[in-house]
Amino acid sequence: MIKEHYSILFCSLTGNTKKLADTIYETLPKDKCDYFGTNDSQVPQSDVCYIGFWTDKGNADQKTLELLSKLKNKKIFLFGTAGFGGSDAYFEKILGQVKQSIDASNTVIGEYMCQGKMPQSVRERYVKMKENPEHPANLDLLIQNFDRALSHPDSEDLERLKKSL
Repeated sequence: MIKEHYSILFCSLTGNTKKLADTIYETLPKDKCDYFGTNDSQVPQSDVCYIGFWTDKGNADQKTLELLSKLKNKKIFLFGTAGFGGSDAYFEKILGQVKQSIDASNTVIGEYMCQGKMPQSVRERYVKMKENPEHPANLDLLIQNFDRALSHPDSEDLERLKKSL
């Protein structure tokens, strides 16, 4: 278990990443927590930082990337959610992108990603696209993925997160 003081900072567009942040906060010793809350791009004093993000075009959201670029000499645990999940290879690709924004003076001490539900407007957009006779061939797969994501992050996702801490 963690002996150092830590901060948990996160960006959550739909509440998925906040669920992960809440799970981390509930799991770690509360007396060691210097800060828990949304990422306001301020560099935390803690040496250990749990940084949460939502996925935007295959990378972390812009606010998270800005924060990561400012961190120096920190131990960082990355956690995030992506609507298009189900593949560890996809999650690893996203984490690889995110890590490119981290200064070399930092150490990544852990990482975790899982699928997260998407706003209903995404599904509605896919259904509308199907009305076009020349719609993308993978539209049915996108709709299936959307429906699969509705339950995530689920209890299994949260248990896996706890084990990764």
